[in-house]
Amino acid sequence: MRTRPTLTWEPVAGLPPASTDLTPVLDAVRAGGALVLSGAGLSTESGIPDYRGEHGSLRRHTPMTYQEFTGDAWARQRYWARSQVGYRAMTRALPNSGHRAVATLAGAGLLTGVITQNVDGLQQAAGLSDVVELHGSLRRVICLDCGDLSDRDTLDQRLRRANPEFEEAAERHAAAARVNPDGDVELPDEAVAEFHLVDCEVCGGVLKPDVVFFGENVPAERVAVCRRLVAEAASVLVLGSSLTVMSGLRFVRQAAQAGTPVLIVNQGPGRGDTLAAHRVGLPLGQALSDVVTELGL
Repeated sequence: MRTRPTLTWEPVAGLPPASTDLTPVLDAVRAGGALVLSGAGLSTESGIPDYRGEHGSLRRHTPMTYQEFTGDAWARQRYWARSQVGYRAMTRALPNSGHRAVATLAGAGLLTGVITQNVDGLQQAAGLSDVVELHGSLRRVICLDCGDLSDRDTLDQRLRRANPEFEEAAERHAAAARVNPDGDVELPDEAVAEFHLVDCEVCGGVLKPDVVFFGENVPAERVAVCRRLVAEAASVLVLGSSLTVMSGLRFVRQAAQAGTPVLIVNQGPGRGDTLAAHRVGLPLGQALSDVVTELGL
């Protein structure tokens, strides 16, 4: 049975509501040395839902877990069938003003780095190439047997050839689909049952999207890179993340323990709120665009 990922925290009672004042964010960015840690909330204005917001996907969708994917052949078939539809919707998504604002700030030399928890590639599509993808990318595929990395577009073509009858159903479902943050959509079991998987072209092994599923660890070397970026930052700017999972929260804890200011721009409460020097509760696209405008960029 699939188990729903649970929230392991409760909002702290008594915290003042998030502010609408961007001045502390402006001051931190203007001073330089800011490190961005972004989450799913940055991509909601591009049509990709977050997990836990007001319209978050967890209200209707149970994400795949690593244990389920690796241990259940039907689960893998279901994931790839649903992902084959969701990937098309994901590739149609365009960067929004928030992504573009982050790229502008980085281009002006005001950021020391960008860590994203998102797997959609939209920050890179906005023109910023130097991004640490904490949870990987839906645009890559990895073989669980030999470790070969390949391109998701190539796999898309292989799956299309292996499933010519699936194309009509896929396009029909894609037109009305609500893509999930992990890149899949809901499909009826009868559609999944007709879907044929393909194996690794190198060794014939099992293919998996190169993303960190629930229940899977972020690679240690990637964590080390992020810890170094946090240690070198003058401030940490959290954009659109509830910081529910430890993979992102640990870096905010690291910054707070070192006395590095943490500023959060997010609609809704977050697990790191008590660690923040300042919290802003505004839509990210407009808030970040205002920061860029105020800085004259």
